[in-house]
Amino acid sequence: MPEWLYEAGIGEARAALVHDDQIIEAAIELDDGSALKVGLVARARLVELLPGRRGRVVLEGGEALINHLPTGITQGASLTVEIVREALPETGRAKLAKAVPTDLAPCSAPTLYERLVATGLPVRSPRAHEPDALEAAGWSELLDEAVSGEIVFPLGALRLSPTPAMTLFDVDGAPPLETLAIAAAHAVASAIRRHGIGGSIGIDFPTIAGKAQRNAVAAAIDESLLQPFERTAMNGFGFLQIVRPRPRVSIPEILRADPVGAAARATLRTLERTPPTASRRHTLPAAVHSRLMARPEWLAEVARRTGVVHELESA
Repeated sequence: MPEWLYEAGIGEARAALVHDDQIIEAAIELDDGSALKVGLVARARLVELLPGRRGRVVLEGGEALINHLPTGITQGASLTVEIVREALPETGRAKLAKAVPTDLAPCSAPTLYERLVATGLPVRSPRAHEPDALEAAGWSELLDEAVSGEIVFPLGALRLSPTPAMTLFDVDGAPPLETLAIAAAHAVASAIRRHGIGGSIGIDFPTIAGKAQRNAVAAAIDESLLQPFERTAMNGFGFLQIVRPRPRVSIPEILRADPVGAAARATLRTLERTPPTASRRHTLPAAVHSRLMARPEWLAEVARRTGVVHELESA
């Protein structure tokens, strides 16, 4: 039976849904001070009206765009809103979170752990001194996929490329092309779930002649990818587009938006699992060392959890 592995890490919480010793779904929740998480219900003030019953609201913790405003509402009015999409990183300036009006009572957003429990599947939290179950299931490989974009499957490889417009998958492999494309469709569906990718997703398959063959590739997407989603048919050039809900940032977006922060958090995970008898001196890349020195509370938490004060040096 699938089970969630959950770690309340330093700087981030992380989780993976593991089945047959493989990660089929994963999530990272940053401890970055962001208050506008999906599911937050709070009072807000409308500071700007936009066309189409849209606007911008300010609430404790930041700003959000809002859709479906009540008819007749005026700028400066207060209302209760629910966050339905978190802020998304983009080059230059992040996209604001999205909200909708609600009659619900104000409440905090569910934590990652609470979301896992709500799935009804078992949740296990391995301790740092126990065998590294998350790593055994392929955590490092998952992070490598997210950062490099290289995803290998039995008949070929995918190249994952997040862009401002959409997340792109390019398929590469040897003929026969129809067999390759169907295998790639299953691999793309698995990668989308594994990395929590939403929004617009484009897949550049090999060009396949024949409508029946192209329909077979599209059917492989329908068979493998969890609902909800919409998709186009594969066109004559091998391109197919998928649109999925995008309430949160995907793992590739998290890691690529702040690679130094990702490396710093990975270092903290390693330090937490370093046996007390091992060397306490560690040489780190200069940028990672600087980031950790800027977060003394993270280092204090490592010392509290392990009972060891590590000596970190810059390379």
